[in-house]
Amino acid sequence: MSAQGFFDTGILRVLLPVPLGRPLSYAAPGSGPGFGEMPQPGSLVRVSLSGRELVGVVWDGEAETLPPDKKLKQVAEVYRTPPLSAPLRRLVDWVAAYTLNTPGMVLRMCLPMPEALTQPPPSRQVLHIAQPQPDLRPNAQRSRVLAIAAERPGLSQSELAEAAGVGAAVVRRLVELGALRALSVSADSRRSEPDGDAAGPHLSEDQQAAAQTLCAAVAARQFSVALLQGVTGSGKTEVYFEAVAEALRMGRQCLVLLPEIALTQAWLDRFERRFGGQAWAWHSELSPGRRAETLRAITSGRARVVVGARSALFLPFADLGMIVVDEEHDASYKQEEGAIYNARDMAVVRAKLESVPIVLASATPSLESLYNARRGRYAHLLLPQRHGTAEMPKVFAIDMRKHPPASQHFISAPLRVAIEKTLAEGEQAMLFLNRRGYAPLTLCGACGHRLECPNCSAWLVEHKARGRLLCHHCGFQARLPDACPACGETHRFKPCGPGVERLAEEAAALFPEARLALMTSDTMTSPQQITETLRRVEDRAVDILVGTQIVAKGHHFPMLTLVGVIDADLGLAGGDPRAAERTWQLLTQVAGRAGRAERPGSVLLQSYEPTHPVIAALARHDTEGFLLAELAERERGGMPPFGRLAALIISGTDAAQVGQAGRLLAQAAPMAHGLRVLGPAPAPLSFLRGKHRERLLLKATRDIDTAKCIAEWLGRVKLPSGVRLAVDIDPYSFL
Repeated sequence: MSAQGFFDTGILRVLLPVPLGRPLSYAAPGSGPGFGEMPQPGSLVRVSLSGRELVGVVWDGEAETLPPDKKLKQVAEVYRTPPLSAPLRRLVDWVAAYTLNTPGMVLRMCLPMPEALTQPPPSRQVLHIAQPQPDLRPNAQRSRVLAIAAERPGLSQSELAEAAGVGAAVVRRLVELGALRALSVSADSRRSEPDGDAAGPHLSEDQQAAAQTLCAAVAARQFSVALLQGVTGSGKTEVYFEAVAEALRMGRQCLVLLPEIALTQAWLDRFERRFGGQAWAWHSELSPGRRAETLRAITSGRARVVVGARSALFLPFADLGMIVVDEEHDASYKQEEGAIYNARDMAVVRAKLESVPIVLASATPSLESLYNARRGRYAHLLLPQRHGTAEMPKVFAIDMRKHPPASQHFISAPLRVAIEKTLAEGEQAMLFLNRRGYAPLTLCGACGHRLECPNCSAWLVEHKARGRLLCHHCGFQARLPDACPACGETHRFKPCGPGVERLAEEAAALFPEARLALMTSDTMTSPQQITETLRRVEDRAVDILVGTQIVAKGHHFPMLTLVGVIDADLGLAGGDPRAAERTWQLLTQVAGRAGRAERPGSVLLQSYEPTHPVIAALARHDTEGFLLAELAERERGGMPPFGRLAALIISGTDAAQVGQAGRLLAQAAPMAHGLRVLGPAPAPLSFLRGKHRERLLLKATRDIDTAKCIAEWLGRVKLPSGVRLAVDIDPYSFL
């Protein structure tokens, strides 16, 4: 049946944001002889399901054949809102098929706040100058209010009072006297529009060449992928800003993805300085009102540039013209809960479906992106030098076997001397340790008992600042007990190993005159706190910045000339096949914070294995050598990007049932040339959030459709009812 024939039946396929495997059939409103115009695919509709009213989307495809006596529920309402575009609908189906999720769960990400689209926006009262009132008695406060109202019409009462520095009663009285006129307008704020013709900074020859390539791609209105690889501080953002300017001149929308909310405000400030107008932010920390306003602006096309976390990928843009994935290598782009997907990879898919260019930017590109660039699938744009007069920092490895710190201390003598010299010269230092909390392990000094999470196979991490023990996997927390639960001895617990809080404590003791700031995801609980701390560092109100990976990327501190990495080996141990790549990326990024302006920088890596290929490559600035060696190692093992991986994670409260499910899956595992199934085996975190876990890993050559293979595999197995199965295509985490 053709699409038109399908609509002629008066039956609509409606996809709902619930975990169902297919759209459901509903009768069109007023269907039957003489019914009106049919809702088209993409239209938002209100329907009933199991006694609930839901907002769904009219979906493409043919209606199911129904028995003559079957009566369908009718669509209750068709909303007069912009429809979900055909490319976005195809993206929902594509992501669902590739990741083995239900289309409804993917649709939920496209409709994060359906009420924002289906209900009229709220209104608010704004004030304008009215005709002069002859009996108005002017005074200083009233004159100030009226002057600001004339300069900035459209402020609310509270905004006008705040701008004039007066009480709300002063403004309210001017309204009562008729000097100010109140009008009701949409609550959606007015923003200054970014100007695509605004003059940008002077670009180097390499930057100019890369920018011209990206601008041409935007002007072509065709799908293309460009990997923009540049050393830290090379000005990658200014290069892709030129492509954003081209899209703005064409009247199209831009999406920029960032891996961390912490990077958003600095990016927004930089954008406004460049374009003289504001971009729109999308992330989980926005208030419901701001999220609703932003969603309406995106669907109407008013939001010209949107910067956001991975969820922004699925927003319903009116006229998307280009996509940028900044820090494209970052593991934060992988969604590990619910619908499991990699936002970078799905962004490439969306760009293809939308027929728009996409830019993948990074100083440390993923091996997958690098492989595609070197095969010619992606354009490869290189920025080998830092912008202006800045030079790459010198990197030194400190052999901790030769320079061990004192017992219960973690800053080596060479690093301590380097910090002293840096502070004496009026410069700033950063200490980096990618371990949250005060100590990763707390044990009893009498019997050796280790404090564990009751819900996970993980140690509890002491967070001294909060006076709590925390599990970083499930969120369980408790106070440090007075007595050991194993031997009963009191006050014998000892912290083992350093966390970033303990490192900050040691730095404060070693350098008591230095002004110190601590940045972690535990201490920085809001974007405002992050922005304020970064501003203090930029204003040189901080001498030593101590932090975890939140400080490692995207930040520019002109006077920061020394970076000390406390445990450079952290992350290299274990069986994670991406361990070397991830450690190289993280350490390269944190090293890149040093010496980004006129003053040269230095990086000291404390390591117990300074000859490790990752540490040695960093010390030599041998990016090419490391990447070639890592690619060769992956190719020998048939690992991505030369092969494919998919993980099946079984979990449940009954360990025996989980084990039985693992055996059933193993017995039904597919067998074919170029395909191998490993496991089942207990997951490294075999007990997580109160559930036992086992994993199977499917390893395949690139010519095998892993999603199709797994779908057929699962179709042959009936798992116990108390067991949950999650499928992770292209896994990043192996916990």
